[in-house]
Amino acid sequence: MTDVQVIARYTIAPGNEEAVLSLLRELAAAARTEPGNLGFEVAALVTDPRQVVLLERYVSRAAFEDHRTTPHFKRLVLEQIVPLLDSRVVELFDAGE
Repeated sequence: MTDVQVIARYTIAPGNEEAVLSLLRELAAAARTEPGNLGFEVAALVTDPRQVVLLERYVSRAAFEDHRTTPHFKRLVLEQIVPLLDSRVVELFDAGE
């Protein structure tokens, strides 16, 4: 089975940086407890804190899909974070051996 690396790029709407970063810290902590999660990091661009990248790794594509159905993903990402963004791009990469 091939691990999956997820790179999500968020552009936070002006004035929402603190709120989104706080929610992302909560999301990262919850995601790290999922059985299929191998890592979840959040980083803001040094020159523009509105630009944020999420670096996520899962044991499989199925584990990533499971992540997207969790109550914490729905509550934090879909209900709270997405409305505070200007844009969101999510990319999946096979991170094989």
